[in-house]
Amino acid sequence: MTTNPSPFSTCGGADHTSRRRLLKAAGCSGLAWLTSLGDVLALDAEKAPRGKPAKSVIFLYMAGAPSQLETFDPHPGSPIAYGTEAIATAAKGIQIAKGLEQTATVMGDVSLVRSVVSKEGDHERATYNIKTGFRPNPSVVHPSIGAVICHELDSSGVEIPTHISILPNRFAARGGYLGAKYDAFSMYDPAQPVPDVSPRVSDARQDKRLEALDVVEAAFQAGRPAHLDDNRTLHRDTMARARRMMTSDQVKAFDISLEPEATRAAFGDSPFGRGCLAALRLVEAGARCIEITLPGWDTHINNHELHAKHIATLDPAFAALILGLKERGLFDSTVVLWGGEFGRTPKLNALEGRDHWPNGFTLALAGGGFKGGRVLGATDPNGENEHPDNPVGVDDIHATIQHALGIDPATELMTPAGRPMALSDGKLLHELLA
Repeated sequence: MTTNPSPFSTCGGADHTSRRRLLKAAGCSGLAWLTSLGDVLALDAEKAPRGKPAKSVIFLYMAGAPSQLETFDPHPGSPIAYGTEAIATAAKGIQIAKGLEQTATVMGDVSLVRSVVSKEGDHERATYNIKTGFRPNPSVVHPSIGAVICHELDSSGVEIPTHISILPNRFAARGGYLGAKYDAFSMYDPAQPVPDVSPRVSDARQDKRLEALDVVEAAFQAGRPAHLDDNRTLHRDTMARARRMMTSDQVKAFDISLEPEATRAAFGDSPFGRGCLAALRLVEAGARCIEITLPGWDTHINNHELHAKHIATLDPAFAALILGLKERGLFDSTVVLWGGEFGRTPKLNALEGRDHWPNGFTLALAGGGFKGGRVLGATDPNGENEHPDNPVGVDDIHATIQHALGIDPATELMTPAGRPMALSDGKLLHELLA
């Protein structure tokens, strides 16, 4: 796999990491460094992706933070269930909450991490954490998972944006220290035309506007160092990429009306369902990361009622997405991540709601080199122990997804401030990797 050359890379990216380990090993006295070298090579072999790495990620982001108990970690009959029932799934021994009947049929392809922990219980900070794999830091803005993927993987030949956010909220996926070039392209309900891809004037007038822009660009560039080798400004480069997209046949990937009616119906008549169908088409066209947001999970009141409403939207879309990826031969090359920024408290409050709970919640993973039908970790069915069995950090999820894509999480990039940053500080979840 090739990687994009980057002005932020230090000493060749992943090679820099291996070289650093080798030097550390060589620092041992006598012949002991040979043993250390063997350990280094064994570690690198362990970290190497098995089989063909994935190419894309679809992140089903549940904004507001869903309750694990009313989705993928029910404890039926327990004091903390408050009446939530569970149903059997296609994966032997795995139950999920009632209402997710269609999702239950594809659970043989989905694995659950039921012991995710975070140190962030505020929506904004926790959203930053779940999207980047890092906690907020005033000295650096980390790139989101999609920005990292687009930076590290080659996307030559793809004329549409490769990092896309469908139905974004105010916490949009950003390029962080990689730059605005890696910000997600935002769009809303795919039932509507893709924004800003069609000129609002005639072709002749559009050409005159571009000629006038050339004059302005030339004046702006005069006397300034060239940003790019061909003496263009970054703004002009952005314009060129936008124009390529506007005239490319690949932009049809956004148009879900080209799908048969039965296919559209399978995803559900909702913006989120249409977003999942658009994500399927965009992955097929070569997009690297698509995030689809389903909002409204911040259920401090009427938890059960509000969850039932959102689950009715989620269930057909999730199941249809997994089935669609498999039918089109894209499942093994696409990682599907489901989850919110944290979970909900085991106990209901006085308003029959569940409050913020970062101490043990669920993320779901499918496709792209992940085993299906597995459960990692467990939470206390009585809600008394705040510490789940086999806790997993948010950074561990990011590191494992990067690994599944053939990206070494230990790769260091240089920030504009001259600070080396690893792509992830997490550890690999080998139990979930195929």
